[in-house]
Amino acid sequence: MDYKSAGVDVEAGYESVKLMKKYVKGTFRKEVLADLGGFGGLFSIAAAKNMEEPVLVSGTDGVGTKLKIAFLMNKHDTIGIDAVAMCVNDIMCSGAEPLFFLDYIACGKNYPEKIAEIVKGVSEGCKMSGASLIGGETAEMPDFYPIDEYDLAGFCVGILDKAKIIDGSKIKSGDILIGIASSGIHSNGYSLVRKVFDISEENINEYIDELGCSLGEALIEPTKIYVNTINSLKDKVNIKGISHITGGGFIENIPRMFPKGVKALIEEKSWPVLPIFDVIEKRGNVERMSMYNTFNMGIGMVLAIDANDADKAIEIISSLGEKAYKIGTVASGEGIEICLK
Repeated sequence: MDYKSAGVDVEAGYESVKLMKKYVKGTFRKEVLADLGGFGGLFSIAAAKNMEEPVLVSGTDGVGTKLKIAFLMNKHDTIGIDAVAMCVNDIMCSGAEPLFFLDYIACGKNYPEKIAEIVKGVSEGCKMSGASLIGGETAEMPDFYPIDEYDLAGFCVGILDKAKIIDGSKIKSGDILIGIASSGIHSNGYSLVRKVFDISEENINEYIDELGCSLGEALIEPTKIYVNTINSLKDKVNIKGISHITGGGFIENIPRMFPKGVKALIEEKSWPVLPIFDVIEKRGNVERMSMYNTFNMGIGMVLAIDANDADKAIEIISSLGEKAYKIGTVASGEGIEICLK
């Protein structure tokens, strides 16, 4: 008996690393000090020399049950973008510049070509965000995961000068809330989505007129990465707070950036709710406020901006090819109120 007969193919692991190297190296910044394959990723923080008080910002997350969609569609080249996006978008809420990323893939059986496709997506997400993919782990775990399934998670580290931290402490009544459009559902709420559509091999390719594409295509759409957008804004306008609309939707996430004593007043009619959310609401008979407590509803990132800078911020975002809207204001109080259309 050997390790392979127990279900772990070490040679497949070597082949996976060989296949993914070309993608990983494409993410390397000049600060990367070691090649893929070492026991630890080495990354120079020489850039911190130009900062008065450098602060590291870290974040970790996974893709969740959106992976089930990838399994059914046998499409694995974009799910890695989601893993990166969920992490880098979080640390951008502090205004940090992403430096490096590490991934973790656990699978029932290591199919090298599939693992390479997953890492291809991770690498693409890293390039979009300017982060280097400096390491990771692929764990083959027979009898723990089905042979055709895997889990995917990631971890990232960013940096910024302490004086430039965006922490929401200066948000006040009268500030404007600007929403930047999402690309779709992103990577939260898929347990509800799968129940609503009763997702299966039979209906994943169903064409839905309201979406203009198949159900699977709408559901697999990668999470948008907002790094370039925030970087283009933060030195030009007064961003007081940033909220990444992830699990918990509007209800949970927007108040997270507020100091005590203020609340969000959201005007639903101020932006176009994406069709996928209308379809979910109707097919699942989901209450509208429950939708706002689960999904991003077409807004992936919300910024609290000084009223004097709001128009300028939208102009800059639009010049980058992104869509942005004034979705509400900050008022005295606590929490969030959503005025439904």
